[in-house]
Amino acid sequence: MVTTTSVTADAVARVREDLRDQAPLVHCLTNLVVANFTANALLAAGASPAMTDTPEDAHVLAAGAGAVLVNLGTVTHASAEGMRASVTSAARAGRPWVLDPVAAGPLPWRTALAGDLLALAPPAVVRGNASEVLALTGGTGGRGVESTADPEQAWPAARSLAGTYALSVAVSGPVDLITDGERTVRVANGHPLMTRVTGVGCVLGALTAGCLAVTGDALLAATAATVLLTLAGEAAAARAPRPGSFATALLDELDATDADRIRAGARLA
Repeated sequence: MVTTTSVTADAVARVREDLRDQAPLVHCLTNLVVANFTANALLAAGASPAMTDTPEDAHVLAAGAGAVLVNLGTVTHASAEGMRASVTSAARAGRPWVLDPVAAGPLPWRTALAGDLLALAPPAVVRGNASEVLALTGGTGGRGVESTADPEQAWPAARSLAGTYALSVAVSGPVDLITDGERTVRVANGHPLMTRVTGVGCVLGALTAGCLAVTGDALLAATAATVLLTLAGEAAAARAPRPGSFATALLDELDATDADRIRAGARLA
């Protein structure tokens, strides 16, 4: 089994500091259900969000952003064209992008779209749950947006996907797994309440894009985003034990989670 490498809590902490210091523009073509929450989470973490999937505007933002998020949560034919235009524009400008293949597998059109985007210009990171990652390598996917597999079951598929497209894959679950095909990191932070608020996974994709904007190491960026969100989730749950208050507390804790908290609390394996 591939084990963890030089990705350390200290390296993650430095990415967190750079995210706050540089405040990169993160262009999000994302789930309309959670666009507001995602934008607020980016602001709380220290990044600057832009939220549009209009084809005439999206490609312009993609070329100038620090990084781009493409999230298929509520994709339409029109927004798909904005996604294709943004991916093409980001690739031409040398901007990294993140693919979040929400509900890939059971829904054939978006599964095909995810494959098209991968072929058009591979992202730096694919971020999804285990069933979504398995779907990108021929699996059937989960139950709607919910996974029916765990990250360890998806590890061989994640390594295959990473090797085929030269990217990193972040698989969310009770213990998150991130791999670039050679290196693998597991993050054991988090709290069950994170699964009871709509959009936490979408936020993780956006934070991954933000971290990509400040480091050229995609595996480190995905790890840093995961640690930042899951540590914030732990702190939020400690003072807000119900979903509604937890969602607000999570934004507060994204702001409060700093490099020192990461160095003290990140559980990497």
